[in-house]
This record gives sequence, structure tokens and C-alpha cells, in this order.
Amino acid sequence: MIKYALACEQAHEFESWFPSSEAFETQRKRGFVTCPYCNSAKVEKQIMAPSIARTDRAPKTSAPDAQPVAVLSERERELRAALRALREHVMKNAENVGKDFVEEARRMHYGETEERSIYGEADPAEARALLEEGIDVLPLPVVPDDRN
Repeated sequence: MIKYALACEQAHEFESWFPSSEAFETQRKRGFVTCPYCNSAKVEKQIMAPSIARTDRAPKTSAPDAQPVAVLSERERELRAALRALREHVMKNAENVGKDFVEEARRMHYGETEERSIYGEADPAEARALLEEGIDVLPLPVVPDDRN
């Protein structure tokens, strides 16, 4: 396993573990590596010092009263909970139009069908085209834990 220090295009810094450097690149290229703060898939590795085990010292033993350390900070846990709640709210209160999302959003925008809350599938190019037409769309946040 390899731990990488990562940053998105908005300069949010975070860390994540990957089975190998090839796995990181494959997941990044497929858009699976996303910023936990803004959900951007434009993520790059940061410079980090390697962790090298020393052989000239005895390993440290934990004190009997040692407390476990949280992997995520309290702020990160709160942010993930808020993103998860937002996603659940949309899925509960909007219609899933699936692969018809792009066409249905256009029909609603141009008055061909009633306006309502919908969600579904669109690739980045389709979403960009909708935005260029003046059709407001937002990605539905995926919490990194939900992909594991």
C-alpha cells in the first residue's frame, strides 16, 4: 500500500492510500480520485518525504493507556456527513431520470415538460454543454467512503 499526499485544483490538500502507483493513476484517470472538500476529480500528487524504517533502533512500544488516533479529522468527518446528507436528500426528493438526464434537463429548460427536481447521469462533456446552454446543473457529491 502507498499513501499519497494529494491536492485538487482548488489547492485542497488531503491524503489517500492506494495498492500501487499504477492503481492511483488508473483511478485518477477514471475520475475515481476526488477531493473530499469540493469533489473535484482534478487531483495531483504532492511532494512528500518517504517514510523509511530505521534498523538502528528498537521499535517503540505503545503505552498501556495509548489512545487510538482518528484517520479523519473532526472537520473531515463533518464534511463527509454533510455531503452524504445532501446526496440522500436529493435522492429522496428528486426523480432519478438515469441516462435520460441530459435530454430531460433540456426539455425542462426549453419548456417542453414541467420543471421538477431531477438527477441522473451525465459525463463531464455533457454537463459542460448544459452549462454553456444556460442550464444549471451540479454534480451529486460522492463521499469517498461510499466508493470503498
